[in-house]
Amino acid sequence: MSPPERPWGRSPVVDIATRGPDPATLAARAARAADDKLGRDTVVIDVGDVLAITDYFVITSGANDRQVRAIVEDIERAVADEFGPDVKPRRIEGLDSLRWVLMDYGSFVVHVFDEETRQFYELERLWRDMPRLQWQAASS
Repeated sequence: MSPPERPWGRSPVVDIATRGPDPATLAARAARAADDKLGRDTVVIDVGDVLAITDYFVITSGANDRQVRAIVEDIERAVADEFGPDVKPRRIEGLDSLRWVLMDYGSFVVHVFDEETRQFYELERLWRDMPRLQWQAASS
């Protein structure tokens, strides 16, 4: 038996017709929240065409463990404030070491690194062929 067909080639995690904003809007909000807490080199990568488990990766980093924690907390707060308290991570991993915190929202995954760990794993290099989502507000 084959798996059910996914609409638009995307993960069935969020049914945007009945469950709220689309994954790109959510991922962009998370990126802006990271940027507000001075997350470094924040990118949003569209991985939905090659990964069945999620649509977007948000990748950012903090200068130290306090900043990594602040970024994680602000992303969680900002997304819930804008889209409702039901929009929260399914799971958060890495809070014990704060070197690589992964926030799994289903339709998007946020990776918050410290600088050294980000340089070591180079996720952006691994996904360099995938399109990037423009998440910054247009300059006036």
